[in-house]
Amino acid sequence: MEVKAQQYLDSYLNTLSEADRQRHNSFSADYFCADEVNANLCAELVTSGAKTATCSMKYWYEDGGETMPQAGHLQVVTDWHGNPKAIIKITSICECRFADVGEDFARAEGEGDLSLAWWRKAHWDFFSAECDEVGIEPSEQMVLVLEHFQVVCS
Repeated sequence: MEVKAQQYLDSYLNTLSEADRQRHNSFSADYFCADEVNANLCAELVTSGAKTATCSMKYWYEDGGETMPQAGHLQVVTDWHGNPKAIIKITSICECRFADVGEDFARAEGEGDLSLAWWRKAHWDFFSAECDEVGIEPSEQMVLVLEHFQVVCS
């Protein structure tokens, strides 16, 4: 974790009681999305409370060496340049086929016009590009990891 993000996390953890600090043992720092404009927009949506969910392809946890998210994990949300904007705590995780993502989740992602149609188009484009990078075929059946979170510091 970069120094700025670690300092931001440490400042938050120092506001907690010893018992509450001990409950947290999983931390990361990162931005959402794969480009500067959307990373910065998503950071703003998180800090405003409009974005309370995110998702990724399960592929990254099976074959890509990423650690599967878990409830209770704290993430320092940064902008594209690594500046801390908020800390979120993952509250729930589930797996879902792309085709089965529903309106409630699309709205919780807080992006675009909040509709399922917008979500499907934007995320199909995003996941298709990721699939192209690793040489796999995108599919309505691809499994996503859906995360819900709450802002604990901003």
